Amino acid sequence: MVVTGRLADAMTHTRRTDPLGTPGRTGAARSTLPLLYQSGAERARFGEIRLFSIALAHHARGESRRLLNRILADSTILYNLYKKHHRVVGGTVFHELRLLFDRHAEEQLKVIDLVGERVHRIGGVAIADPRHVAELTTVPRPPGGDEKVPEMLARLLEAHEIVLGKVREAIEKAAAGHDDGTADLLMGEVLRTNELQVWFVAEHLVNLSAAEV
Repeated sequence: MVVTGRLADAMTHTRRTDPLGTPGRTGAARSTLPLLYQSGAERARFGEIRLFSIALAHHARGESRRLLNRILADSTILYNLYKKHHRVVGGTVFHELRLLFDRHAEEQLKVIDLVGERVHRIGGVAIADPRHVAELTTVPRPPGGDEKVPEMLARLLEAHEIVLGKVREAIEKAAAGHDDGTADLLMGEVLRTNELQVWFVAEHLVNLSAAEV
């Protein structure tokens, strides 16, 4: 590749000013390379729908995108709740719950990937930045410190119920808009995953002995 113009000048300059004189290093003047720091117009703005030829009405895709991003935000918070509880859980159920929380977190991560990919397949932009997630989620914020095991489990169940409520609403609206792909994903993956996790978490909460309480 032949490099000419301003880029060639910048590369030559950085090689000459490398304080270590090491071949291939650019030193402190690396920031002058125009390839490193770039900005421009967004290819797709968050909240907009691109025109994809998938035989699905624009308004239906827009509604599905909105509903999926709500689920995505809450699922992201739920995933992080599981990871936090995995790290801090203690007591006589330490080992069992630590494994359960980690497995559930991995399953939620799969859900997050599937929902995010669906948003993009229908022409939207999936929510991803944690700051945007915090703005959109309706899962209550947990305390920063450690909690007792029953409180952890109850908090997880509350988050699951919030997710499941939005999933059921989204399935109904996606079906009404003939967005069968979204309805199928939510029914086959998101709904079943969360219902199964609720069952396991609820059984642990019910069976806690007085020592854990």
